Formats: sequence, structure tokens, C-alpha cells
Amino acid sequence: MSIKQIEPVTPPAPFEAYGHIVSPLSSEDGGGYMITFPDLPGCISDGETLEEVLANGRDAFDSWMAAQVDMGRQIPAPTHYDEEGKPVKFVQRLPRSLHASLQARAKAEGVSINTLVLALIAEGLGRRAAAAQNSPAKRAA
Repeated sequence: MSIKQIEPVTPPAPFEAYGHIVSPLSSEDGGGYMITFPDLPGCISDGETLEEVLANGRDAFDSWMAAQVDMGRQIPAPTHYDEEGKPVKFVQRLPRSLHASLQARAKAEGVSINTLVLALIAEGLGRRAAAAQNSPAKRAA
């Protein structure tokens, strides 16, 4: 059996441009976190920690992009870019104490504050989506 070598590609937009959802995994599913990309069907990974799931997510993203190009498939544009293809900017003022906490945690995890905040927001959205999916009203529908 031979293994096909797929060349890396330069995606149309960077990893950070594509929306991704980081969700906690239950202990039955092995714990840790899962990362999915709503714009990239089938692009998924997991990891024990937030730092690991983001690193594994980058690897999955790169592999997914290369596989799409190798198969001659179209790569979707990220949905949260504006009409001109530029990233959408989000600015938020923080109390100094919250900024200091974020800065300390980002340093401990070896990531930038922006990466940490993005992961925390994605995790929160993932938890909210999972809770909504498992709500009694949703199950009854």
C-alpha cells in the first residue's frame, strides 16, 4: 500500500479568519476539548487542553485545506470576513484587573491575549450551543 503525499497550500485566509468552535468533551468522550470549523465541513480535531486543541486545530485546518486543493474542490471563504475580504475587528474595553488576569493566563499557556480571548469566546459559544441542543424544549421538538 502506498501513501499519497499532499503538498501544503496557502489558504485563501489565515486560520484565525475562519470561525471555529471549541467545546468541552464529556468524560465519556475522553474529556478535553473538541474544535470544529462551521465553514469547513469535516474539519475537526481535539486536544487535552485549550492550547493543545488550538494547535491540533491548526494542523487539521492546514491538512483540510491541502486535501481540498488536492481533490480540486473549492475552498469556502470565511463567513465572518466583511465584503472586502478583510477581518472583522472587535474592540472591547476591559477593567485593568480582568486584563491582568487574561494577560497572566495567556502567558502561562504560551499564547497571545487575542488567541486566548478567541478560544474563551469560542468555548463559551460551544457550551451555549450544546446546552441549547440538550435543552428539554429542543429535545421535545
